[in-house]
Amino acid sequence: FKVLKFPKPKKIFEDENLIAIDKPPFITSEEVSKIFGYDLLHRLDKETSGILILVKNEKFKKEAINEFKKQNVYKEYIAWVSGIVAEPLKIDLPIKIIKTKSKAFAKISTDGEDAITQIEPILAFRTKSKVKAVIHTGRTHQIRAHLKAIEHPIIGDEKYGGISYKRVMLHHHKFKIFDYNFTSTEPSDFKMQEEVNNYKKKKKNSFFEEIANLLSNYRTIQVFQKFLLYSNDQEWNERLIYELEEYDIDK
Repeated sequence: FKVLKFPKPKKIFEDENLIAIDKPPFITSEEVSKIFGYDLLHRLDKETSGILILVKNEKFKKEAINEFKKQNVYKEYIAWVSGIVAEPLKIDLPIKIIKTKSKAFAKISTDGEDAITQIEPILAFRTKSKVKAVIHTGRTHQIRAHLKAIEHPIIGDEKYGGISYKRVMLHHHKFKIFDYNFTSTEPSDFKMQEEVNNYKKKKKNSFFEEIANLLSNYRTIQVFQKFLLYSNDQEWNERLIYELEEYDIDK
């Protein structure tokens, strides 16, 4: 049995009008509002991480809400989804919100409100993709419902058809309103193992490219020959031997 510890909400900017918070997953927007003592400009779902804005005065709040209504706010999310997303997509499907006493559910419906989401692939592996999602409207659960509708549900989002996972893999990455521009880096729990492995592979390949360049110098070749005598890493030894063979040097 292991008790999981989650980071606390972190203030990334504050002035006389607003506070920008980097919200971790597993805390509600309302709880963040209570911690800092200011009203919410918008909400993020409990398991969604990223930028959350609190407002400090009524004048700015009204002006900001008007910007939302005019769709002058830029909201960019990152999500991990099931399946391969190979090309950019525009999802233009109306959403109807069905509310109960404690929950809300977004349903694709012809009698719903307009909802537009732009999807762009970032990474793709055999069973999953990492995508950028920019929303031009702000319907409840819009990204979650839209991705379900195109059969690429968010990983961890069981409510909208996603496979079970440690959290809903949705992160509010960038937010722009008026002259404000905020970015939240992906939290550590947002990295998929495939992405980590891919990064390590690229880093190692880059390392060996540098070695190949260095091997054009004979003295450097001698250094790497000595390295081979003491190294216990079989993969590295094989790659170094391959590079040395390019220069017809005896091992």
